[in-house]
Amino acid sequence: MEMNWTTAWWIACGVLVAMELATGTFYLLMLALGCAAGALAAHLGMSAQVQMVSAALLGGAAVLIWHQLRRRSPSPPPVNANPDAHLDIGQSVDVSRWNEQGRAQVKYRGAEWQARFSGQGQPTAGRHIIRAIEGSCLQLDR
Repeated sequence: MEMNWTTAWWIACGVLVAMELATGTFYLLMLALGCAAGALAAHLGMSAQVQMVSAALLGGAAVLIWHQLRRRSPSPPPVNANPDAHLDIGQSVDVSRWNEQGRAQVKYRGAEWQARFSGQGQPTAGRHIIRAIEGSCLQLDR
């Protein structure tokens, strides 16, 4: 039994999609798009060289575009300051007084927490915003 080019391209596409699912590397999915372009060229009866060029052009262009999009997107904040990871980030607390080291005891969600001032200038009493959490210490800012 002889395998034609169309079948070979679709098998390669499927293998790349399976590898992407196993590893989570989105670049493999972009290369699978290139294999799909090669398969479509084979369906249209194009020569093997045209199939490979179309697969390389589409797959390569997709990889480059994805890489550029990823570089432009801002990196997420560290986990201890990420509001998607900690729902407490961005919440406010009242500070009655600060000590000389810029630390305080605050009551938040029914418990006593250590707090550290991480803003600009001198800490003052009043309402502050939780900017990050390090262990059991809240980092506060105005």
